[in-house]
Amino acid sequence: MAPKQQTFATGFLVHDVSRIRKKVVDQAVKPLGITRSQFWLLVNTARYGNEGIAQTELARLMSVGKVSLGGLIDRMEANGILERLPDPVDRRAKKVFMTRKGEELLHDLQEVAFDINKQIMKGISKEQNKMLDGMLRTMKRNLLQMDGAQD
Repeated sequence: MAPKQQTFATGFLVHDVSRIRKKVVDQAVKPLGITRSQFWLLVNTARYGNEGIAQTELARLMSVGKVSLGGLIDRMEANGILERLPDPVDRRAKKVFMTRKGEELLHDLQEVAFDINKQIMKGISKEQNKMLDGMLRTMKRNLLQMDGAQD
């Protein structure tokens, strides 16, 4: 008896959509002088506003190594987009903050991202989008449970 055939189309489609989306975003943000990784760093830093965020916490949130993240922050700090300041609670640690220039760049990037998302979702109704969001959240929750991680 032949083994039961399973379809993995959903997994492949999620992967392909993610891969192609990354490429499109890379191309769209390049004229602004920033990479997708730097965009993601900026977005995560912005979530913490005036309180800043510890570099170690950023590395955890972004699932990247501390050294790789340090290099990204170095480049963005050199360009005046981010700054590192001593943590008032732990003098050994540094917190990452967005500068005024970073806020302006993030605003421009958000407009680009909005336009990209609008184009991606072309032909998809609000109801379909809501269902898709719910399904993807469930998949993410399941994967996090499988990984033993929390988000």
